[in-house]
Amino acid sequence: MSTFDDPFDADRALTRSGCACGQHGSTAEHDQAARALRCEPVAGVSEEKRYEGIVASAVMRAVFPQDVARRAFLKSVGAATALAALSEFFPLKMATEAFADAGPPEKKDLKVGFIPITCATPIIMAAPLGFYAKQGLNVEVVKTAGWAVIRDKTINKEYAAAHMLAPMPIAISLGLGANAIPFTVPAIENINGQGITLAMKHKDKRDPKDWKGMKFAIPFDYSMHNYLLRYYLAEHGLDPDTDVQLRSVPPPEMVANLRADNIDGFLAPDNICQRAIYDGVGFLHILSKEIWDGHPCCSFAASREFITTAPNSFAALTRAIVDATGYAAKAENRKQIAEAIAPANYINAPVTVLEQVLTGTYADGLGGVKTDPKRVDFDPFPWQSFAVWMLTQMKRWGQIKGDVDYKAVAEQVYLATDTTRVMAEMGLKPPATSYKSFSVMGKTFDPAKPDDYLASFKIRKSS
Repeated sequence: MSTFDDPFDADRALTRSGCACGQHGSTAEHDQAARALRCEPVAGVSEEKRYEGIVASAVMRAVFPQDVARRAFLKSVGAATALAALSEFFPLKMATEAFADAGPPEKKDLKVGFIPITCATPIIMAAPLGFYAKQGLNVEVVKTAGWAVIRDKTINKEYAAAHMLAPMPIAISLGLGANAIPFTVPAIENINGQGITLAMKHKDKRDPKDWKGMKFAIPFDYSMHNYLLRYYLAEHGLDPDTDVQLRSVPPPEMVANLRADNIDGFLAPDNICQRAIYDGVGFLHILSKEIWDGHPCCSFAASREFITTAPNSFAALTRAIVDATGYAAKAENRKQIAEAIAPANYINAPVTVLEQVLTGTYADGLGGVKTDPKRVDFDPFPWQSFAVWMLTQMKRWGQIKGDVDYKAVAEQVYLATDTTRVMAEMGLKPPATSYKSFSVMGKTFDPAKPDDYLASFKIRKSS
């Protein structure tokens, strides 16, 4: 059952397995109904009725998490009695009005900046596949040269929101590398999706202990790439500040630098790793998920001022991104997405390179073909424990001096509560908590004890 179906129909499945717009029972049905993903509201159905359906669907999912129980209840009492019973203890009408009162976007014409890498897939594909238009927005997604540029254009309000590396909004909010301005993360763009790529001349240097003196590129100082590469090197006994050179290089320039022998390798976002293999100048040493499976990479970010001055536009943008991210998470959609984001005004990459990244069946540059469907994945929920981990690494490598209130910063920047609400409204299932423990190279991170975690590392800036 999609968000827009009748939740009081006992003959329909409760699980959300319909098309991206939620108005059709399957993707095939959707494709036949209209031009791909550019569907309009069902003819003859008022906005009020549509909102009622959305709210009622969310409530029915909450009351009956098991579809068998919902069907049995409806068949025993009928839809009208079920609606009346439900309305007695949940104010459906009030909730519907509140949902509808979100109001039209204050600003419909918006610019959203992005860097041309597959991490930006939901932000990019939301334009050609109609997710912004579905929310009443006219969004121009603007390809941007580098992370510092995208930060500055967003701070200067040229962009309403932007694709940013997951640590960037934290750094901006703390005044690291720029003036302190409150920024927010309503949605994570992607998880996994990076890799360590080495120049072909190093194909026999697979032990990181042999990498002393080598030069590596990272996309930005405040990036998961920087923290993951430093973590990986340190776990193998190398001090990333003294044993190797780390250089910030915009992702679109990394392959050219590898070809020109200016660097020995990089920990970069895809499609950059796969493009180096496609061009025959590098091979994939490891995927970043082999360091931390499920790590965040990029985010969808906006200033707190934008949220305050244009709350309905922000809500509509967030709904579009969450919906697009949910669509990108489905493996069966990946080939269509690869074709949609390949053109020059988006990622400007061969479709076959994007397909290898998104489908997870790829050449490794050493003559092998590997398959990993989770090479890149998409999960919009901004876990606040992710932000706490990033803060520990900012302290570890000297970007933050002194004490930091981990929990306060994480909860001010990573808007888990807002995302939970949006996901619930859209019929998606948000997590029950915004903190979780995870493992990085076999070492467990407890977000409740960040200073203990930080103190456990032998190699760090202050040592």
